[in-house]
Amino acid sequence: MEVLITGKQLDVTPALKQYIENRVKKIEKYTMKVTQIVFTLKVEKYRHMAEVLVKVNGFILQSEQETDEMYVSVDKAMTKVERQLKKHKEKLHNHRVPHDVAGKKETPVQDWADTNIKKRKQFPVEAMSIEEAALQMELLGNAFFLFENRDSKQVNVLYKRKDGGLGLIERSA
Repeated sequence: MEVLITGKQLDVTPALKQYIENRVKKIEKYTMKVTQIVFTLKVEKYRHMAEVLVKVNGFILQSEQETDEMYVSVDKAMTKVERQLKKHKEKLHNHRVPHDVAGKKETPVQDWADTNIKKRKQFPVEAMSIEEAALQMELLGNAFFLFENRDSKQVNVLYKRKDGGLGLIERSA
Protein backbone atom coordinates (compact mmCIF):
# COMPACT_ATOMS: atom_id res chain seq x y z
CA MET A 1 0.00 0.00 0.00
CA GLU A 2 1.42 3.34 -1.10
CA VAL A 3 0.73 6.39 1.10
CA LEU A 4 1.34 9.82 -0.45
CA ILE A 5 1.15 12.88 1.79
CA THR A 6 1.35 16.36 0.32
CA GLY A 7 0.90 19.71 1.99
CA LYS A 8 -0.30 22.85 0.26
CA GLN A 9 0.73 25.99 2.12
CA LEU A 10 1.75 23.64 4.94
CA ASP A 11 4.92 21.83 5.95
CA VAL A 12 4.08 18.24 6.84
CA THR A 13 5.89 17.56 10.10
CA PRO A 14 7.27 14.11 10.93
CA ALA A 15 4.76 13.87 13.80
CA LEU A 16 1.83 14.58 11.46
CA LYS A 17 3.18 12.10 8.91
CA GLN A 18 3.52 9.40 11.60
CA TYR A 19 -0.01 10.17 12.86
CA ILE A 20 -1.44 9.75 9.35
CA GLU A 21 0.47 6.50 8.76
CA ASN A 22 -0.88 5.08 12.04
CA ARG A 23 -4.45 6.06 11.05
CA VAL A 24 -3.97 4.39 7.65
CA LYS A 25 -3.05 1.08 9.29
CA LYS A 26 -6.56 0.90 10.75
CA ILE A 27 -8.00 0.59 7.23
CA GLU A 28 -6.40 -2.83 6.80
CA LYS A 29 -9.10 -4.44 8.96
CA TYR A 30 -11.64 -3.64 6.23
CA THR A 31 -9.61 -4.73 3.21
CA MET A 32 -6.10 -5.71 2.21
CA LYS A 33 -6.60 -4.59 -1.38
CA VAL A 34 -5.86 -0.87 -0.90
CA THR A 35 -3.31 0.07 -3.56
CA GLN A 36 -2.84 3.77 -2.91
CA ILE A 37 -3.88 6.44 -0.40
CA VAL A 38 -3.31 10.09 -1.26
CA PHE A 39 -3.53 12.76 1.46
CA THR A 40 -3.67 16.41 0.47
CA LEU A 41 -3.44 18.73 3.46
CA LYS A 42 -4.20 22.45 3.04
CA VAL A 43 -4.28 25.48 5.29
CA GLU A 44 -6.23 28.61 4.36
CA LYS A 45 -6.35 31.24 7.11
CA TYR A 46 -7.93 29.39 10.04
CA ARG A 47 -9.26 26.47 8.03
CA HIS A 48 -7.35 23.20 8.06
CA MET A 49 -8.49 20.89 5.27
CA ALA A 50 -7.68 17.22 4.78
CA GLU A 51 -8.58 15.45 1.55
CA VAL A 52 -8.16 11.67 1.33
CA LEU A 53 -8.34 9.64 -1.89
CA VAL A 54 -8.25 5.85 -1.48
CA LYS A 55 -7.87 3.47 -4.41
CA VAL A 56 -9.08 0.00 -3.49
CA ASN A 57 -9.62 -2.88 -5.92
CA GLY A 58 -10.71 -0.69 -8.83
CA PHE A 59 -12.90 1.61 -6.73
CA ILE A 60 -12.09 5.12 -5.57
CA LEU A 61 -13.20 6.46 -2.19
CA GLN A 62 -12.89 10.13 -1.34
CA SER A 63 -13.34 12.31 1.72
CA GLU A 64 -12.78 16.01 2.38
CA GLN A 65 -12.99 17.49 5.85
CA GLU A 66 -12.38 20.98 7.19
CA THR A 67 -11.89 22.04 10.83
CA ASP A 68 -9.73 24.45 12.79
CA GLU A 69 -7.08 21.78 13.55
CA MET A 70 -5.26 19.52 11.08
CA TYR A 71 -5.29 16.40 13.29
CA VAL A 72 -9.07 16.67 13.72
CA SER A 73 -9.52 17.13 9.96
CA VAL A 74 -7.42 14.01 9.30
CA ASP A 75 -9.42 12.05 11.90
CA LYS A 76 -12.77 13.07 10.41
CA ALA A 77 -11.63 12.33 6.84
CA MET A 78 -10.30 8.90 7.82
CA THR A 79 -13.47 8.10 9.78
CA LYS A 80 -15.53 8.88 6.70
CA VAL A 81 -13.29 6.70 4.50
CA GLU A 82 -13.53 3.85 7.03
CA ARG A 83 -17.33 4.16 6.98
CA GLN A 84 -17.30 4.07 3.15
CA LEU A 85 -15.01 1.00 3.17
CA LYS A 86 -17.24 -0.78 5.67
CA LYS A 87 -20.32 0.01 3.56
CA HIS A 88 -18.52 -1.18 0.42
CA LYS A 89 -17.41 -4.41 2.10
CA GLU A 90 -20.95 -5.15 3.38
CA LYS A 91 -22.48 -4.55 -0.05
CA LEU A 92 -19.97 -6.86 -1.70
CA HIS A 93 -20.62 -9.54 0.87
CA ASN A 94 -24.41 -9.20 1.15
CA HIS A 95 -25.30 -8.59 -2.48
CA ARG A 96 -22.56 -10.67 -4.01
CA VAL A 97 -21.63 -7.96 -6.51
CA PRO A 98 -18.62 -9.18 -8.47
CA HIS A 99 -15.78 -6.82 -7.64
CA ASP A 100 -12.99 -7.78 -9.99
CA VAL A 101 -12.43 -5.05 -12.55
CA ALA A 102 -10.88 -6.23 -15.80
CA GLY A 103 -9.57 -4.20 -18.71
CA LYS A 104 -8.84 -0.49 -18.64
CA LYS A 105 -9.45 1.78 -21.57
CA GLU A 106 -7.98 5.22 -22.15
CA THR A 107 -10.18 7.92 -23.63
CA PRO A 108 -8.87 10.30 -26.28
CA VAL A 109 -8.18 13.84 -25.10
CA GLN A 110 -9.95 16.57 -27.06
CA ASP A 111 -9.00 20.23 -27.37
CA TRP A 112 -11.61 22.40 -25.64
CA ALA A 113 -9.72 25.70 -25.90
CA ASP A 114 -12.51 27.65 -27.63
CA THR A 115 -15.33 26.70 -25.19
CA ASN A 116 -16.13 28.12 -21.76
CA ILE A 117 -15.23 25.14 -19.56
CA LYS A 118 -14.47 26.05 -15.93
CA LYS A 119 -13.06 22.70 -14.74
CA ARG A 120 -11.69 19.71 -16.59
CA LYS A 121 -11.00 16.24 -15.20
CA GLN A 122 -9.50 13.18 -16.83
CA PHE A 123 -9.79 9.67 -15.48
CA PRO A 124 -9.68 6.15 -16.89
CA VAL A 125 -13.04 4.65 -17.85
CA GLU A 126 -13.17 1.18 -16.35
CA ALA A 127 -15.21 -1.81 -17.47
CA MET A 128 -17.82 -2.83 -14.88
CA SER A 129 -21.40 -3.98 -14.52
CA ILE A 130 -24.25 -1.55 -13.93
CA GLU A 131 -24.50 -2.74 -10.32
CA GLU A 132 -20.80 -2.04 -9.73
CA ALA A 133 -21.18 1.42 -11.29
CA ALA A 134 -24.14 2.19 -9.02
CA LEU A 135 -22.11 1.10 -6.00
CA GLN A 136 -19.11 3.19 -7.10
CA MET A 137 -21.33 6.24 -7.71
CA GLU A 138 -22.88 5.88 -4.26
CA LEU A 139 -19.49 5.49 -2.58
CA LEU A 140 -18.18 8.62 -4.27
CA GLY A 141 -21.36 10.54 -3.47
CA ASN A 142 -21.70 11.77 -7.05
CA ALA A 143 -24.92 12.47 -8.96
CA PHE A 144 -23.56 10.69 -12.05
CA PHE A 145 -20.90 8.15 -13.00
CA LEU A 146 -19.19 7.42 -16.34
CA PHE A 147 -18.16 3.80 -16.98
CA GLU A 148 -17.70 1.16 -19.67
CA ASN A 149 -20.54 -1.34 -19.55
CA ARG A 150 -18.99 -4.80 -19.31
CA ASP A 151 -21.95 -6.39 -21.14
CA SER A 152 -22.30 -4.01 -24.11
CA LYS A 153 -18.64 -2.83 -24.21
CA GLN A 154 -19.90 0.76 -24.61
CA VAL A 155 -19.42 3.84 -22.48
CA ASN A 156 -22.51 4.59 -20.36
CA VAL A 157 -23.51 7.28 -17.88
CA LEU A 158 -25.38 6.32 -14.72
CA TYR A 159 -27.16 9.19 -12.96
CA LYS A 160 -29.48 9.87 -10.02
CA ARG A 161 -32.99 10.95 -10.95
CA LYS A 162 -35.01 13.55 -9.05
CA ASP A 163 -37.46 10.85 -7.95
CA GLY A 164 -34.61 8.98 -6.18
CA GLY A 165 -34.17 6.28 -8.80
CA LEU A 166 -31.27 5.77 -11.18
CA GLY A 167 -31.08 6.49 -14.89
CA LEU A 168 -28.77 5.00 -17.51
CA ILE A 169 -27.65 6.77 -20.68
CA GLU A 170 -26.58 4.44 -23.47
CA ARG A 171 -25.44 5.18 -26.99
CA SER A 172 -28.05 4.24 -29.59
CA ALA A 173 -27.07 1.74 -32.28
